[in-house]
Amino acid sequence: MPRRTCGRRTTSACPRRLPPGGWGCANNRHTWVVTVSQIFDPNRWTQVPRFDFTDITYHRAKEHGTVRIAFNRPEVRNAFRPHTVDELFTALDHARQTSDVGCVILTGNGPSPKDGGWAFCSGGDQRIRGRAGYEYSDGDWLADSDPARTGRLHILEVQRLIRFMPKIVICVVPGWAAGGGHSLHVVADLTIASRQHARFKQTDADVASFDGGYGSAYLARQVGQKFAREIFFLGREYSADDAHRMGMVNAVVDHDDLESTALSWAGEVNAKSPTAQRMLKFAFNLIDDGLVGQQVFAGEATRLAYMTDEAAEGRNSFLERRDPDWSAFPWYY
Repeated sequence: MPRRTCGRRTTSACPRRLPPGGWGCANNRHTWVVTVSQIFDPNRWTQVPRFDFTDITYHRAKEHGTVRIAFNRPEVRNAFRPHTVDELFTALDHARQTSDVGCVILTGNGPSPKDGGWAFCSGGDQRIRGRAGYEYSDGDWLADSDPARTGRLHILEVQRLIRFMPKIVICVVPGWAAGGGHSLHVVADLTIASRQHARFKQTDADVASFDGGYGSAYLARQVGQKFAREIFFLGREYSADDAHRMGMVNAVVDHDDLESTALSWAGEVNAKSPTAQRMLKFAFNLIDDGLVGQQVFAGEATRLAYMTDEAAEGRNSFLERRDPDWSAFPWYY
């Protein structure tokens, strides 16, 4: 849930913790305001209505067609559980279907109320990992309704949604991107990282897990086979500058400028042709996604063709039971 903070608070003030979360101020004369994350600017965002999320937050920019979806479990380094993934998928799919949204900022709220640490996402919460995947809490109706849901790895469905959604997804990394969180940053279209706090680490082999899909193979496309194998086989920690040097981060900025930079980039994305941006994303994906990528690209090409006068002539001639007249349409070369 959003944290309660003193309205006069700076980034280093107000040390007293207040339940159920967040930071308080010992000065009772201060007014209380609700914050989402320490570097989140509430003046530039509005909460997307009709959703009652607990593990994520979902906001829309006031300036342009951009949404911000953030992990909201900073006390566990924004590790995800099945409920988190359900909410994440719901928000992403809602953004996918919102016609005036062109860009999604995916990030993590923070810092942790326990130790002040930052994270984008540290992957799956190992405390609730079972033999078949990550487990819902006892009594969760989703788990009770279907035995096949007792162990879930549906973060992979989120990866595919990010990959195939016709929006540009910018991953904003304010702290740790580890394990499954590292893979989410890899599959995003762009990544911006905090110079002071971003840390990248692939922990799969440490916990007897492995992302043999986008998290590893697509990473190798970004950084090369040698670096990708180093990242996975050695499981070392890398700074934002290391990640930028390797080629898996687009920009490294000061922590306090992280979200404003992302919002600026999103504004640039939204200022371009929606059709061009969509087709470019699918074209970039095509070479790595096989027949699925070809189908996605071809489907969008068919949509564009349907919008032409030539397509209208084909449809109309069929409905009017006459031969089509293609004379007005040249064979372009």
